[in-house]
Amino acid sequence: MADSEEKYFALLKSKIVATMQETYPGIPDSISEWKGQNIVDFQSDLKFKLNQYLSEKWFYSHMKSENPKLPRIDILNFLSRYTGYQSWDNFKHIHTQSNKGEVRDKSNSYFYVVPLITVLILTVLYFLYLLLYTQEYRFCFYDSISKQPISNTIIEVTLLEKDQSPRNYFCDSAGCFILKTHKRKVNFAVESPYYHRDTITRVLNRFNRNEKIKLKVDDYSLLIHYFSTNNVQDWLNRREELSRMFSDSAKIFQVYEGTVGMEMYNKWEFIQKLSVPTSGLKDIEILNTKYNDEQITHLRFKQNNNSE
Repeated sequence: MADSEEKYFALLKSKIVATMQETYPGIPDSISEWKGQNIVDFQSDLKFKLNQYLSEKWFYSHMKSENPKLPRIDILNFLSRYTGYQSWDNFKHIHTQSNKGEVRDKSNSYFYVVPLITVLILTVLYFLYLLLYTQEYRFCFYDSISKQPISNTIIEVTLLEKDQSPRNYFCDSAGCFILKTHKRKVNFAVESPYYHRDTITRVLNRFNRNEKIKLKVDDYSLLIHYFSTNNVQDWLNRREELSRMFSDSAKIFQVYEGTVGMEMYNKWEFIQKLSVPTSGLKDIEILNTKYNDEQITHLRFKQNNNSE
């Protein structure tokens, strides 16, 4: 018989065993082990339930042996009915569908399991990548003119990352900050009171993790600080220089430490206070400046020694 038919007949034998065990619990699990009384009990049960009869010779020829010839269709039909099916065709159809269902279940499990395993593997690889490639990089800033480190002053660094809010760092007293990252390229903005704001892009080198970056001096901020701390005799030249430095619409804010208040000056009020020794501003510390057409449009400062 064809391989598929032989498999269905073997399955039908196992169903016959299961049916017999409902009435005769002690009967062996395999038909090949049935003997004498087991066969008689099967003949009796078959006669009682379906009024059908199979000889012992037929039983040995078809049920206990590996006879390649399939029994007659009428016998297959009543043996199928004995196990609870309508016919031999019905038995094969139901178990064909069952096998397809098992295949579908397996394919469905592959559909979920394989992507899950893939995601887990990719996650592990990603964390291994982070572990292996995350490094500490040290960025230090120096004066573009003097070539000396910018130390003991405020240097604020704003890390610029795509699709993320900026992160802020402050440099230490040596003018350096440390960034821990796994990325190959970083962008950040740098601000310092006496240097021009700059945006820096660096392609990182894992084998050279110390970067030196020059900042361009803000000449106007330094000059204002110089004016406030030195006894300049030529007041007229001093006022003219300040007038050229500031836009006519400049807004200037003095910030007071320890309070939330501040005072605002226009261009001429600030120049007047800065250039008159008796009431001028002393020891100005520039906090930040903004420019337009090489003139100061905004300035924030505080006064370290406020003596009117």
